[in-house]
Amino acid sequence: MLDSKVFKAYDVRGLYPDELDEIGAEAIGRGYVEQFEPRRMAVGRDMRLSSPAMQKAFMRGAASAGAEVLDLGLVGTEMVYFAVGSLGLEGGAMVTASHNPKEYTGMKLVRRGALPVGGESGLLDVRDRALEDRSPAGTTGKIEPYDIWPAYVDRVLSFVEVSAIKPLKVVIDAANGMGGTMLPPVLERVPVETVRCYFEPDGSFPNHEPNPLLPENREFIVRKTLEEGADLGVAFDGDADRCFFVDDTGEFVPGDFVTALFAESVLEKEPGATVIYDVRASRAVPEIIERAGGVALVNRVGHAFIKARMRKDDAAFAGEVSGHYYFRDFSQADSGVVPFLLMLELISKRGRRLSEILAPLRSRYFITGEINTPVPDVALKLQELKERYADGQVSHLDGISVDFDDWHFNVRPSNTEPLLRLNLEATSEELMEQKRDEVLGVIRS
Repeated sequence: MLDSKVFKAYDVRGLYPDELDEIGAEAIGRGYVEQFEPRRMAVGRDMRLSSPAMQKAFMRGAASAGAEVLDLGLVGTEMVYFAVGSLGLEGGAMVTASHNPKEYTGMKLVRRGALPVGGESGLLDVRDRALEDRSPAGTTGKIEPYDIWPAYVDRVLSFVEVSAIKPLKVVIDAANGMGGTMLPPVLERVPVETVRCYFEPDGSFPNHEPNPLLPENREFIVRKTLEEGADLGVAFDGDADRCFFVDDTGEFVPGDFVTALFAESVLEKEPGATVIYDVRASRAVPEIIERAGGVALVNRVGHAFIKARMRKDDAAFAGEVSGHYYFRDFSQADSGVVPFLLMLELISKRGRRLSEILAPLRSRYFITGEINTPVPDVALKLQELKERYADGQVSHLDGISVDFDDWHFNVRPSNTEPLLRLNLEATSEELMEQKRDEVLGVIRS
């Protein structure tokens, strides 16, 4: 089964087996190799119940079209990116549906240099080839196992001074996803006390869905961090390429505040470096980057756009509000484990609680978080917002962004459904709430 709608803007994702099954995975593997012609590529898989069979099928298709396939086995998505970048491979695939519910399967595909394959960079060509019902011609490549673990663990640890990390108490919620497999060999080498929750990989997700962006999936990490009196709580998504933080008071740390903190850390190690952030972010991000002597560049949302911009401008680091953090020295790819280590180092070096480190940001920048609203006509509503707020400074980099002296907002359409996503910030809580309700009033009218 291969339904054409599983090919999304950034990856392949659909219901198993109704929209995508092993026959479809084999066809995608073949189509990918025919399109990009990699001689050698890496393929990994997550813990979903369908993933072992789906990975085998994809590798079979890729090998049938002539590629030599390195089978990485059960790994996190970032380990595929790392393998492609560090081994100089010409392609890679991760069989995963990331943070989606258990019924889903999917794939994240990359080219040489771990550059993502998306709707604007070849994924639709892969789709067209995969949907052709035919047998591949040419030679058959081989499939062989490859152990990427030792090199991967060394690389992520190279981002921090392990000796500077203090014996903090950390609660970790792996959500029965890949974090529980990836973290133990890293934690062996870091002097922290960990309370490990849901580390057993289980694609039926018996405890909660592996999507920490949803507040209901964060309830556990908040409660457990407070119960344990921990310095920090960390929650990972399903394929562990994103991590989310809860401070010592149990308060969730927004991704833009995390980006600002990490930017400072990166700029301490590399003065004057370029840092990229997305259009939704708090003004805290560019202001802190510039205060720390860095170059702040705003960019469209989405890993394909961020990774391309990082290469173009040789950025050392990039952060997105959604919890994706990218590092030049990690094949310009996003990682969940590197930010986890950076946060341990940051708290240790500053010698203060995370809530104290965040206090200046929380007292100055008041953000709504992302608010989604279904609308019947996306283009019409964006035009209405543009006209309503024409007295502000308007940008169309991604959706519509409008800046005023004491508040600003971004509204952008969803890639996959008729939704508008609002992110708004103001210089006081009262103004934030007032303007949030005002803009939502326009969107929902």
